[in-house]
Parts: sequence; C-alpha cells; structure tokens
Amino acid sequence: MRRGLETTSGVISAAGLILAATFATLTVMPLLYLAQIGCIVAIGVLIDTLLVRLFLVPALILDLGGRVWWPTFLPGHRPRTGTAAASDPHPGDQGRPAVSGPTS
Repeated sequence: MRRGLETTSGVISAAGLILAATFATLTVMPLLYLAQIGCIVAIGVLIDTLLVRLFLVPALILDLGGRVWWPTFLPGHRPRTGTAAASDPHPGDQGRPAVSGPTS
C-alpha cells in the first residue's frame, strides 16, 4: 500500500487539482447556475482528490485485505486456500475461504 501511494499520489493529486481548477473557472461566468455548478464540482473534486483517494481508499484496502479483489473472480472459480488463510488478519472470517488472488 505504501509503495502504491508513494508512486501514484503525486500524479493523482496534481490531476485532481488541475481538474478542480478547470471547473473553478466556471465560477467567473456571468450565468449564476454555471458559477454554482462550477463551484460545487470543484469542491467535490478536491474532496475526492485530497480525502477519499489519499486516506479513505487505502484505509479500506488495508482493512479488507485480500477480499478487496473479490469481483475479479469468474463464476465457478474457487480461490486458493492454504497459507493465506493462516495469515488472514481477520480471524472472524474463518468460515470463508481465503482469497489470495486470481490464478492463471
């Protein structure tokens, strides 16, 4: 998680700030509804960029562990069990098989 944040957070933050600045330019338009939409969208992009992507998403990924990747399994595919089950940080989930990633 740390390596991913170190390599992508600068790019994500810069892109979010540029996008927010782009929408913020609508606030100088003479039409009131365009100014309101520009302000609301710019604030929403800043919240998404600075709070959600830098704090909330990594926290959820660390909390969920290997279960984050559950949608990638095809129907009928059985995830591998074994050593990943012993290293699962959530001991209450021992009834379910541990998800260690897709196999080829």
